[in-house]
Amino acid sequence: MLEVNSIQEVNYTFDTMSLQGLACGSEQQKDNIVLCLHGWLDNAASFLPLMPYFQKNLPDKRIIAIDWPGHGNSSHKSLDAHYHFIDWVYDLLQLFELNQWQQVDIVGHSMGGMVASAFTAAFPEKVRTLTLIDSIGLISAKTEQTTKQLRDGMLSRFKSNTKQLSSQPKKLHSTPESAIKARVAVSDLKYEQAEILVNRGLLKEEHGFSWRTDSRLRNISPYRLTLKQAQQFIRDIKCPVQLIYGSDGSDMVNPGIDLFGPLFEQFSTIKLEGGHHVHMESPEKVVKLIQHFLTE
Repeated sequence: MLEVNSIQEVNYTFDTMSLQGLACGSEQQKDNIVLCLHGWLDNAASFLPLMPYFQKNLPDKRIIAIDWPGHGNSSHKSLDAHYHFIDWVYDLLQLFELNQWQQVDIVGHSMGGMVASAFTAAFPEKVRTLTLIDSIGLISAKTEQTTKQLRDGMLSRFKSNTKQLSSQPKKLHSTPESAIKARVAVSDLKYEQAEILVNRGLLKEEHGFSWRTDSRLRNISPYRLTLKQAQQFIRDIKCPVQLIYGSDGSDMVNPGIDLFGPLFEQFSTIKLEGGHHVHMESPEKVVKLIQHFLTE
């Protein structure tokens, strides 16, 4: 991998939380931002393999990858708050307003792509282009599942909050290597890719290593959009959109191309060999595709 000249930690503080992240490129490029949004249970380090190639191929851009709330080094939400999908759209709005960003290029992987899609639909004036990585559309459910979704979500939340307030000891990993192997076991990540994510996602404690990630992120959502609602978000995206996806990536992508692809006004797709984290597997190829998309 190419050497990174300088990667900085960045911090954005709001009234109730702080968002941390990683950035590279000139700090003078305040109006030339590429904002990178990671997926569920990942963190900003998901984009570390791309940053050297961003610096080489897009030297006039400021690249910023944030940790979503509850992920990486960002703060967790308070016990009376929750990780609703729509609230991440509000977190993005706060970030944009704090920095007075206009016409940002967004790159979103997995859940990050879904949040970015909803944000772009609601705030089209703030997004110049949208690149989706192994992500298209939004998760939806059948209308008749609404009540069961609410019940399951409320019970999941109650169980999680009860556990948080109890004095049960945390489950710890004895070594970082143990945590990396655990992440590999539940994903398609290779060891070296999982290591990048886990190194940012671990907290050293007295008797071992715990996850920084807020355990409430695993709670069942109490609601889902209907397919028609999800499709309306996509219809309302007016900027150019490209999808880069892995040949062995998420099972949701291929049916998503059929369900959502025709609804975009400007849409292109590129398939690369790889899995769900294709951007970590082939960072140079992905950055070249983004460069071409942003400059064409």
